[in-house]
Amino acid sequence: MNILFIAPLPPPIGGHSLVSQALLDELVANHNVEIVNFNKKNFQEGLDSFKRIFEVLQILWDVFRKKMGSETIYLTISESFAGNIKDLFIYLICYRRLSKMYIHLHGGSIKKLLWDRYKFLFIINKIFIRKLAGVIISGRSHIEIFDSFIPRIKIHIVPNFAQEYLFLSEKEILLKFSVLQPLRILYISNFIPKKGFNEILSAYFALNDTLKQKVRIEFAGRFDADSQKMAFLEKIDGVEQITYHGIVDDDQKKLLFSQAHIFCLPTSFLEGQPISILEAYASGCVVMTTGQSGIRDIFTHGLNGFEVQERSTISITLTIEHILENPENLIKIALTNRRLAGKKYRMKTYNSSLKNIIEGMNHYSIE
Repeated sequence: MNILFIAPLPPPIGGHSLVSQALLDELVANHNVEIVNFNKKNFQEGLDSFKRIFEVLQILWDVFRKKMGSETIYLTISESFAGNIKDLFIYLICYRRLSKMYIHLHGGSIKKLLWDRYKFLFIINKIFIRKLAGVIISGRSHIEIFDSFIPRIKIHIVPNFAQEYLFLSEKEILLKFSVLQPLRILYISNFIPKKGFNEILSAYFALNDTLKQKVRIEFAGRFDADSQKMAFLEKIDGVEQITYHGIVDDDQKKLLFSQAHIFCLPTSFLEGQPISILEAYASGCVVMTTGQSGIRDIFTHGLNGFEVQERSTISITLTIEHILENPENLIKIALTNRRLAGKKYRMKTYNSSLKNIIEGMNHYSIE
């Protein structure tokens, strides 16, 4: 089969580019795949420079050239205003092949932050999306984005996955939870304010001195600007209990997850399905996160960890205090998360589900 694959690919590595690369590796083994990579080098939304405008024009030209002869088109759609305009041009370029196109939404904010604000954009998107072969989402909370204008049979749910190298055995998990002092808290994500890393930092500083000594916090990930990085490093300078590891490779990432008791992602984004939470499950971590709709598809307070309030330092502080005072249930939660990841969030399952959809074997649509 000839497939046109339009998605962001590493570098840099993020949740979106990571899952796209995994699917691409699966498809190229059995199909002729033409690739259009639209990854950006920073976190800024929009056409923030002449260079980016040129890059987008190049993307559209590549789509125009490579659509010829494609039997199926796979497109991961954007959730920013400029990104959606780009997607609309892609729909227009591929208009005669829309019935062979599948779009994949990895986030969860496109309706509330884009289509509800800009009705004209929603109307235009709806015209194109109605003609598509199908829409792929990561969880049931995102059905409402599309179900008012596309048949349910065309909406496919495919949960994300944790990378195989991060899965720990139950024996390894039992071993790491046999020592809970210090309590190891991990944040691995992009350093965007809405992801909540500043709230974690403030929550630590709000602990009393005795509790501070019982906690160790590890940060890892990419800043978009050196000035933001320097401001963060100044805040943690001289604090022995806090470490920033920068951008980590697979070996460092595995080590951090394998040592962590708590994975903390207090995000205020309208999240899709954060890969990092699934990675934490695979590594036998208890999760501390917010109640975003996409997160609630994979996370239940008390079962998988602790839900905290968005943009709330005190909520995180109180949760850390509670964990330190009541550590006895942590191992049960950690093992539950590992078993859940092993059952539902494997790369093999993800790739097989998407491959069947793209190949026209529609066994994963919503009933």
